[in-house]
This record gives sequence, C-alpha cells and structure tokens, in this order.
Amino acid sequence: MDTDQSPPSAPNKAGAGRKIFTRLIVTVVVIGGGWAAWHYWGQGHAPQQGRGRFARMGPQAVLDAVAEKGSIAITLNALGTVTPLATVTVKSQISGTVQALKFKEGQMINAGDEIAKIDSRPYEATLQQEQASLAKDTSTLAQAEADLKRYQSLAKQDSIASQTVADQEFLVQQDKATVANDEAQIQATQLNISYTHVTAPLTGLAGLKQVDVGSYVTSSDSSGIVVITQMQPMTVEFSVPEDSVARIVKSIKANGPLHVTLRDRANVHEIATGTLDTYDNQIDTTTGTLKMRADFDNADGVLFPNQFVNVTLLIETVEDLVVVPSQAVQLGTNGNFVYLIGDDGTVKVTPVKTGPSDGDRTAIVSGLQAGQHVVTDGTDQLRDGVKVVVTTAAPANAAHPRAGGKRGGPEAGKPEGGSEGQEHRHKRPDDGSGKPAPDGNRAAPSDQSRGGNP
Repeated sequence: MDTDQSPPSAPNKAGAGRKIFTRLIVTVVVIGGGWAAWHYWGQGHAPQQGRGRFARMGPQAVLDAVAEKGSIAITLNALGTVTPLATVTVKSQISGTVQALKFKEGQMINAGDEIAKIDSRPYEATLQQEQASLAKDTSTLAQAEADLKRYQSLAKQDSIASQTVADQEFLVQQDKATVANDEAQIQATQLNISYTHVTAPLTGLAGLKQVDVGSYVTSSDSSGIVVITQMQPMTVEFSVPEDSVARIVKSIKANGPLHVTLRDRANVHEIATGTLDTYDNQIDTTTGTLKMRADFDNADGVLFPNQFVNVTLLIETVEDLVVVPSQAVQLGTNGNFVYLIGDDGTVKVTPVKTGPSDGDRTAIVSGLQAGQHVVTDGTDQLRDGVKVVVTTAAPANAAHPRAGGKRGGPEAGKPEGGSEGQEHRHKRPDDGSGKPAPDGNRAAPSDQSRGGNP
C-alpha cells in the first residue's frame, strides 16, 4: 500500500506521454479516413453522363431548325444626309422698300409665283424722264436728217461747201446714237420696274421670312427675302467603303439603279424608298470612302434637308442557297461549325463554310444540306455525341449564359475534319421566353456591310 502512494518516477512519466501522443495520431487518421470514405462512396457513384462540366442527367433539351433552300439579300448599311437638289436664297435685284410679302412661311411655292413687291415709283419716274429725253432726241434727229437732205441738194448745184455736207452727216449719226441710248435706258428702267415684282425661281418649300414689310432691301443683302428649297424629288448623300465600290458599280451596270431604303435616326421606322444610280468620280483619301447619292420622290414630304437617316443599300440578291438561322452557326478555334442532329437523337459537330448573311439568316456554302436539322439554342453544354431532345420552349441552360465563354465545350471548338474559318459576329436575338439567348461566340458569316462571299 505504501508503494502505490509513492510519486511516479521519471521513466514512467515519459511512457505515459508517448501513449497519449499515439492515441491522438490514431484518432486523426480514423477521422480523416472516414471523411475520405464518405466523400468517395457518398458522392462518387451517382450515375452521370459525361464528365466535368458536361455531366448531365439524361438527354439535353435544345431548340432546332431545318436547313432550307432560300435567298439572301446582300445589303450595305451607311449613314446618310438628306440633300435637296436645289436651295435658293431669293434676293431683290434692285434697291427699294418692301411694300408687300405675297407668301406664307412654310408654304409650297410654284416657280413664277410673286413672293414680294418692291416700291416701283422711283423707277416709274425715271422711266418718264427717259421717255421725254427720247422724244426730244428723236426730234433733234429728224431735224438733222432734214438739214442733211437740203445740204445734199445744194451741194449738187455747187451752192454749198462739201465740208458743210460732211459735218451734217456726222451730226445725224450722233443724233441717231443719242436716240439709241435713250431707248436702251428706257428698256433698263422697264426691266428694273419688272424686278419690283420678286418671283420664285423654282417650285419648293418657303422657309422663314428674312425681311418685313417696310424693310429697305438691296441686291447686296446676304440674307435675301426668303429661302426656297426644292422638296420633290429629294436626294440622300452617303459614303461607302472603297472596298465595296467595285461590287456596287458592277451591280448598277448589270441590273440598273439599286434599291435604297431609309430609316429614321433611331433606325426603327422605314421612312422612304428610292434608287441609287449616281456616285462621285473620286475616292476621299482621308476617309477611304466614295460619296454616293440616292434619289427619292418624297411625295409625302417626310424628308427634310440636312436630316440624318440610316441608309440600307440592296446590292444584290443571291438565290438558291442553303440557309439556316444565324444563331445555329457557332465559332470554334478551327472555324465555323453547327451541331447537326442525327436520326438517333445525338448531335454531331459539323464544320461548315459560310456565305453571305442578312443578319437573321446565314447561307451555308458547304458542310450542310437542305432538310437537315441543326441546334439553334441550348448549345452551352453540348459536345460531339451528346443525346438531345428537341423542345418548343427555351432550354433551361439557355437562361444562364457564361460571360465570355466559348460555345460547345473544348471538343466543339475543334471539330474533326474542320477547316479554318473567318470570325463573324451578329446580334443575338431574343429566344421568345423573355430571357436573352446564351452568350458566347456565335458566327454571323458575313458582315452586312460587306455582303459576304457567295
């Protein structure tokens, strides 16, 4: 009993410490092993299709479209300015006081209509003076001619010096010149009187008046009386890249004037249609563009000078093409491709060569045939060989796009047998569910401003 109550020795204390440390190590190993086993057997045996981010339960829901035969309109978009064929500042050709204005601001005026009346009384008085001078000089001429006849008769009888006859002949010529001058002055004054009636030189829309009744006007006034702008027809000037000039000129020579559509500043509403057959004779070296001018009848008067418009030029229409919705065309590292839906419900990454596009549809030059089905939405987690089911509603995964991600996964970016393609972009349409279609690099095979390569 005395021995059990004695304090332990130093070697016994060291052995007890080693036992505690060993037990701690065993406990940590057991806990770690249990957690690893639970993580492996508890989560690792769920049946999945695919690996990594492609794991999915069952077939993937997608939307599809059928490749069809159709035509693509090759267009070019540009910014234009409405330019009238003629704009005239109507000025007075004489000096005087405005007695009356014969037009209303904003009124359509016909060529020849009187628009203002200038005080003509000073010119009428001048006309009377000149007419009196003409009468006087005409009498003087008649007297000189009578004297000349008398002198010529006396000269035949040698009763007068020949010098006197010669002087009288020169005097008659001088009087004739004086009469002619008087007549010219009368015509000039009569012309000035006609200028007191200011008339419109062309048919057009009158602007705001620049003078009021009682104003004194001269021919040197810069503002004039009113500005008249020809409204029908109207033209629109716009510039196109020099790379597109050859194709446009070729189409004009082959098909005649090209069709042009105008839209408003917001590019929402169509406001006019016309034709293009006029262009400048040299390219602007500072911008690398060529100026063109389209004609519009403007019967409804919706086009106004200096108005900003969006121009769509129809260069040509390419027929008999295989076309698909533009959102069906994907862009991978090796070029453009589509997800082709097979008869067994699996998708196949199919490289394609694209042609022209009108924005909503894209032509497929090779790699696809009319009647084949392609995926248009729900491509976020697709890859070669995945099972899909076609639905009429937007796939669930389409509502959660990956920002800046590439479409179709790593294998879709490198289709087997694919060829290099050009990068194309297009505006993503709404999928009809109120949510935007998935992000990613889709392909719009040809820029509308270039028209593509049919």
